[in-house]
Parts: sequence; C-alpha cells; structure tokens
Amino acid sequence: MHDPDHLHHHVLAIAARVSPPLAEAIAAVGPLTIEPPIHIEVAARLCVEVVNQQLSIRAANAIWARIEAAAAGLGLVPRDLFVPEHTDLLRACGLSGNKVRALQAIRAAEAAGHLDDSLATMTHAERSAILCRIKGVGPWTADMIGIFHYGDPDIWPVGDVAAVGSLRRLTGRDDTAAFAAVFAPYRSGLARYAWRIKDLKIGLPAPGPAAA
Repeated sequence: MHDPDHLHHHVLAIAARVSPPLAEAIAAVGPLTIEPPIHIEVAARLCVEVVNQQLSIRAANAIWARIEAAAAGLGLVPRDLFVPEHTDLLRACGLSGNKVRALQAIRAAEAAGHLDDSLATMTHAERSAILCRIKGVGPWTADMIGIFHYGDPDIWPVGDVAAVGSLRRLTGRDDTAAFAAVFAPYRSGLARYAWRIKDLKIGLPAPGPAAA
C-alpha cells in the first residue's frame, strides 16, 4: 500500500479501536510520504544496512562517505572494495572486522547469483531465509530490506529497538508482535508510523516543573 492517504486512514482506523494514544499519535503525524527504493540493486542496499547496524545515522553516513572517498581515490566504486585484499582499507574507514566480512559476503553472494531479481517475487519469509544465509545479515536487516527495498506492506520488525520501543510506550504492550498482528496486512505501515512518532517525539510525557 503506497497511497499515503489510504495507508493513513487504514492504520488510524485500526489504532482507534485498539489504542487511543497510538491513534492520537498517528493522527498527529498525518499521511506519510513513502519514498521509492534508493538503490536499484538489493546488494547495494544490503551493504548500506550492514554499515548502519548499531550506529547513529550521522556515524554511519560518515563511515560510508569515507568508503566512497577511498574507492574514488583508487578509481573504483565502493563494492569493488568489498574483497579480502581491501580489508585493511575498509577497517581504516571505521568498519569493524565483522562488518568488513559481512560486506565481503554480500559481494560474494551477489557474484554467485543469490541476489537476483527472483527475490522480488518471494514472500518475506522465503526471501529472509536466503538473505540470512549471508554472513552478517540477520532478521533485522532482512526486515529492513523487505520494508524499504521491496516495499513489502506487512512486516513488523520485531528486532528494531526504535519501532518496538515507540509502540510499547504508546500502548503499554510488551508483546508488540502480537499487538501489531491486528494491523495485518499492513504492519509495515505501522512500523513506519512508529519510527516517525519516535523521530517527532510525539506522545512523550510533558516535562515536569523545573527545580527551584
């Protein structure tokens, strides 16, 4: 579902039935702009997600900029660095050893034909099973690929701290996967709202009076 108004009204209607605070927060956000995938190839998106893991956006962007600069300095594109002979260069860009190995594994999987167009025709579970065979790619990364690269409308990212925390805060529910199930088949829309609500700090308790 990529029509922002349709998505907004659908998610808002369900939230109004199950959690007034969540419905209020979704209403405050309004219809979301859903951008098309920023990468043509899934391998490129996987590499970016690996770099992003457990980092702030600012830190991840800084590392990626160094990778691009290092590649350009050698007359290459970033994926050309994801081979064993450039391990030290990637480490110097700020990547951990595990992330370097993950990037190398993604490049190898692409070269072996495991990241072809057939992934787009698979269910999320089928696709995730293939992606998670790649060293360094886990369920969270597979969920991000499903939501943002393939536009799957019905994924609740149980391993995403921001989305889960946002939903817990607004609903008081610990089992966010069970709560999110009522939003099927548009759980990805719920996740997008949970992220946006957190970014905008909607629904946070009002600050208390300043100390004297």
